Amino acid sequence: MYNSQYLMGQLTNEERLLVNSEVEKRRKSAATAYILWVFFGFVGGHRFYFGKTGSGIAMALITILTLGIGMIVTGIWALVDVFLISGWLREDVEQIEYEVAQSILAQRQATQY
Repeated sequence: MYNSQYLMGQLTNEERLLVNSEVEKRRKSAATAYILWVFFGFVGGHRFYFGKTGSGIAMALITILTLGIGMIVTGIWALVDVFLISGWLREDVEQIEYEVAQSILAQRQATQY
């Protein structure tokens, strides 16, 4: 995935504070993710929130096209997802850290030349 820890180790304390500030602004909300899971889990609402559009569409189509009978399948799928959401939240933070740290290091390198 993302090796944000390696990049974070190359930053100054001020730059790390900037990365943390960006993470707080851009990170996905755990509360929103779980609320979407509770109310729209059968149609993949939480998956759309995390950008997992393909599997979100699959969940929605299974539920809708089977006139609700597919909710058994998507219910089991959503039950598994509730345990995956915390990992997705961590991945989101790591991705943001990586992107911001990479941007800072690129700017630093550009100003050196």
